[in-house]
Amino acid sequence: MADPGFDTVLLIHGLWMTSLCWEHWTERFRGRGINVIAPGWPGTEVPIEDLRKDASALAPLGVREIVDHYDKIIRALDRPPVLMGHSFGGLFVQMLLDRGLGAAGISIDGAPAKGIKLLPASALVVAGYALKNPANRHRTVALNGKQFHYAFGNSLTREQSDAVHARYAIPGPGRPLFQAAFANVTRDAATTVNFANSKRAPLLLVGGGKDHVVPASVTKTTKKKYKQSTAVTDLTIYPDRTHYTLGQQGWEKVADDSLAWARARTA
Repeated sequence: MADPGFDTVLLIHGLWMTSLCWEHWTERFRGRGINVIAPGWPGTEVPIEDLRKDASALAPLGVREIVDHYDKIIRALDRPPVLMGHSFGGLFVQMLLDRGLGAAGISIDGAPAKGIKLLPASALVVAGYALKNPANRHRTVALNGKQFHYAFGNSLTREQSDAVHARYAIPGPGRPLFQAAFANVTRDAATTVNFANSKRAPLLLVGGGKDHVVPASVTKTTKKKYKQSTAVTDLTIYPDRTHYTLGQQGWEKVADDSLAWARARTA
């Protein structure tokens, strides 16, 4: 039976991953009668092995191109879906809600929009993997095992992290990272969100206390920015969650809490 507030959940992955990273959530939601779609970023539809050999087709992708891609998918649906996004996908959820799309949105470890000036040391380390070379703005960048362990697998052993890396990781376009990094000094920045938009659908911001990529302090700062709006903006921080919260042990609670929030806010 379709939920009275929505009948579809649309999942948006982040940088250095494909939509396969949602496999556990997709199975769990579908097992509860929820229609789930998890379209990848443009160009990620090919087998993951092919992307690892040659990801150059992803290099031109920027924030707007990716958000426009999801915009078209959402507008083609019969009813507004609940949007759930992780990392850059979490930022994209906020941008899509700002466009008037979605029945509700959940931004999990969402990358910072323009106006978020807090830059914790661990976030600078991860961003630096791409930003250290200006040429990476126009090409893709891969994380090696050590870098992935720091960014995603910091609650795992190196062996466990390497297994996650082997299953999910792909080279990602450097352009979105450069756009986010220089947003606060860029007019009409690609990562701009209207924090004062009171007409958007409800938003839940989810953060992890052990996240190296988007520390919880960034998520809390984002919540403060949304005080300009009268639209619903909720915040949940899980103290022991890392950036690999979609698959880290205990992911079921994050998934269930997210679905319960969406049902409550769209009922």
